[in-house]
Amino acid sequence: MSYLMKGFKCHSPVMCKVAGSLFKAHTLKNTLGINEQHFKISRATSQLSSEKANSYNYIIVGAGSAGCVLANRLTEDPQSSVLLLEAGPKDTLLGSVRLMWKIHMPAALTYNLCDEKYNWYYHTTPQRHMDNRVMYWPRGRVWGGSSSLNAMVYIRGHAEDYNRWSREGALGWDYEHCLPYFKKAQTHELGPDRYRGGNGPLHVSRGKTNHPLHQAFLEAAQQAGYPFTDDMNGYQQEGFGWMDMTIHRGQRWSTASAYLRPAISRPNLSVAEKTLVTKILFQGTKCIGVEYVKNGQRKEVFASKEVILSGGAINSPQLLMLSGIGNADDLKKLGIPVVCHLPGVGQNLQDHLEVYVQQKCTKPITLYSAQKPLNMVRIGLEWLWKFTGEGATAHLESGGFIRSEPGVPHPDIQFHFLPSQVIDHGRVASTMEAYQVHVGPMRSTSVGWLKLKSTDPNDHPIIEPNYLSTERDIWEFRQCVKLTREIFAQKAFEKFRGPEIQPGNHVQSDKEIDAFIRQKADSAYHPSCTCKMGQHSDSTAVVDPQTKVIGVENLRVVDASIMPSVVTGNLNAPTIMIAEKAADIIKGLPPLQEKNVPVYKPKTLETQR
Repeated sequence: MSYLMKGFKCHSPVMCKVAGSLFKAHTLKNTLGINEQHFKISRATSQLSSEKANSYNYIIVGAGSAGCVLANRLTEDPQSSVLLLEAGPKDTLLGSVRLMWKIHMPAALTYNLCDEKYNWYYHTTPQRHMDNRVMYWPRGRVWGGSSSLNAMVYIRGHAEDYNRWSREGALGWDYEHCLPYFKKAQTHELGPDRYRGGNGPLHVSRGKTNHPLHQAFLEAAQQAGYPFTDDMNGYQQEGFGWMDMTIHRGQRWSTASAYLRPAISRPNLSVAEKTLVTKILFQGTKCIGVEYVKNGQRKEVFASKEVILSGGAINSPQLLMLSGIGNADDLKKLGIPVVCHLPGVGQNLQDHLEVYVQQKCTKPITLYSAQKPLNMVRIGLEWLWKFTGEGATAHLESGGFIRSEPGVPHPDIQFHFLPSQVIDHGRVASTMEAYQVHVGPMRSTSVGWLKLKSTDPNDHPIIEPNYLSTERDIWEFRQCVKLTREIFAQKAFEKFRGPEIQPGNHVQSDKEIDAFIRQKADSAYHPSCTCKMGQHSDSTAVVDPQTKVIGVENLRVVDASIMPSVVTGNLNAPTIMIAEKAADIIKGLPPLQEKNVPVYKPKTLETQR
């Protein structure tokens, strides 16, 4: 997505060569007079020595959207020692967010989409249903993970997503058990109510620009017959309204800002950046620690209670497979000793695709002029000075959710509106005054997978999302374009509407629309579901509803990979909720629950709106 601070053009998809980890173990081993050779004599001896040296109660792999939450919540107990390992760097420079403005200035977000320093920079296989295009998948590799790279849209999903999870085997993860954790995480600037939180570390706000094009979009949606909703994270998701954002006082409010930095001074929390975890260590099927690389040196560190993987939907299954947990046949082909045959690892890959429908604007009110060099300097200086101005928002301030056709019980199409033009993920500068909507289906039936390319942890896995592989998905995307054009054609846009840029007026027939989708749709950056949560009886499940990896001991996965199915909306808020709920599970606390919270249902399903 391109906003005010346009990103650099990337010339090479670099395989991120990461090193990482700890100083603590080395120092303590020397103190105890244990040299490296003796330290590795056997697993049993290693574990015994480590209890005195480099052992922690919990090791969390990945300081991203989930890992930062867990690090904070688990160290609330001063008796619990936690080591948090992150492959990427810190999100501050000399302790300053201003010096790392590319991360913390909301409008500068596209810089990170192409900066390998903060980004795993993944690519998919050529997509056979999308003209063999290789799709770009940015993922965060920095404190805060993808919450330090994303567009800061805070969307929880629909209540029925979580009730579906429960039916799919994730018992205890229905809406009445998830809503309290959304609220626990959140402080909403509009104050608490039955749906919003008012006392959590994650600050959520609404846009402040009141841009006339956002106003026109919301008015046009109502003219087209859709309702206005004053909180799409509350009672009524269906409709159009102002979007919530993880922006606080003009700054990106990532999980590093919300959870990690407030806990960093606790003596029971150790954090290591630039640390690549290469393997999970086992005694039989009991997880005892991890192996990592830092500054080219391979070391081990041990967990007396549990190792928790929070690397995300790509890294967590990759690490499981590298460690011998996955489909036994695939592991044997690579010569990886099998610890546990768990065929669901890396399967069930789900993502959201989206496309940009763009319209030329007849008035000079878009973000086009803001992207000119002098204006960018002015905007940047204002933000650096007082965290205000056009740099203090990601500009995705309005959006909505609708149903694609009669009979669909709750929304399955999402809209983000932007008063600007985006080209190539925002890596190419806008060329004209224009506005656009990002639109895509929410519950696609196409499901993919990922597998190891090799036994080298630095090699990215093979990512096969299998986009647009079903007729239903193709039809839904066609609807996305048709319904967006209908909204853009309403009276509210009359004084702004120029020619359609994309798809363009020459694209009218179903066949032409389908071809446009194949050529122009891109990932909305929501990979998920690759370590699916479910029952032990489900051969495709990877973790149980307690987030424990099935078939082994002392190992959990807590991140977007454990979603049984993708939710209706962006994934950052649900991932934070998952981590909040998992923290209570790990601590042995009774689950929070709120019964009988009302949720909007359409008066009739006989009409589409």
